[in-house]
Amino acid sequence: MKKRIVIALGGNALGDSLEEQKNSAKITASAIVDLVEAGHEIAIVHGNGPQVGMIQTAFETAAKQSSQFSAMPLPVCVALSQGYIGNDLQNSLRTELDKRGLKNPVATIITQVEVDPSDPAFKNPTKPIGIFMTKEEADVLAGKGISVMEDAGRGWRQVVASPKPVNIIEVETVKAMMKTGQIPISVGGGGIPVSMKEGQYQGMSAVIDKDFSAAKLAQLIDADMLIILTAVEKVAINFNKPDQKLLDSLSIAEAEKYIAEDHFAKGSMLPKVQAAISFVQSGSENKPHTALITLLTKAKDGIEGKTGTKIVK
Repeated sequence: MKKRIVIALGGNALGDSLEEQKNSAKITASAIVDLVEAGHEIAIVHGNGPQVGMIQTAFETAAKQSSQFSAMPLPVCVALSQGYIGNDLQNSLRTELDKRGLKNPVATIITQVEVDPSDPAFKNPTKPIGIFMTKEEADVLAGKGISVMEDAGRGWRQVVASPKPVNIIEVETVKAMMKTGQIPISVGGGGIPVSMKEGQYQGMSAVIDKDFSAAKLAQLIDADMLIILTAVEKVAINFNKPDQKLLDSLSIAEAEKYIAEDHFAKGSMLPKVQAAISFVQSGSENKPHTALITLLTKAKDGIEGKTGTKIVK
């Protein structure tokens, strides 16, 4: 059955360099076009964790070397990452679509996402961005007053505020594209965080978690399914322990119970499960919403109920 699907693609899955990103985009395109070929309507959201940090570092380095350059505010870095990543994704998708004789247009939308300036997240930075560092490198940044944290056992990273999305400013553009069979790439990196001030939207120094923004987009366009793609095939409790258990499905009640028991890492699986819950809760009896967490290469099998972890009301 044809479904309207929002796909949330992790920024870490796109690699840490231009060459890695181009190669990863080709693999990503093949898996996504499988779903287009099956008749589904697709909207794509991507992360930018490594990329936005690299862009910010590049401008800071340039500013130190020459007074002709200036460090870029984080919202501008997010906007740049949307174009940088979106370019590779849409070109790879176009190539794959052409290869299969499919004519769906693809375009990247520079997307703003409204946040609440009084969101408590601004007082407690938790969102990892940029490259992984050693403890020693992280200590140097911490000494300069920059927030850092250990990221799910993978190393240390800079952290910034991560407020929840309130609204997606360009959502009507996404709807219009999908209505005509186009594939929108939007809300990149969780969107450019903005809030209304003096009659206009102004950027906020933050990075919104792309999974929460993907869930918000899925809700606003009344999608049937949210697919959150990650590095594992299924969600697990007691992860990496002798009694690890892979989960085929999760009710909201079960998911909330496991969250309370700290089964999901804060910088990794936790926001994915929380975003899935928020989307599923937004469904109705007449239009239920379903979320799926799985590997990119398993997305098609997951929709068919063969693998992945499905979150249901």
